[in-house]
Amino acid sequence: MDKNHHVKKMIAPIIVTIIILSYYIGIAVFLMAVPGVPVIARGLLIVVPLILSAVMFGVLISRIREIKGGEEDDLSQY
Repeated sequence: MDKNHHVKKMIAPIIVTIIILSYYIGIAVFLMAVPGVPVIARGLLIVVPLILSAVMFGVLISRIREIKGGEEDDLSQY
């Protein structure tokens, strides 16, 4: 397969990751702006989206490696 084919396969996971990361960050920023939220809750509002973002980014890296390695269709393994 040519390199262009791999790039086309990577577009969807990258776009989905960007959308989900934007969502997590947006929720964290919005909830941090709400007045009257306790300090502990504010800490969780920062930590939880950061953890979810890191996991999502890790999944993206894993998916890109699978695509580059030729494993473009995960469902064929099952």
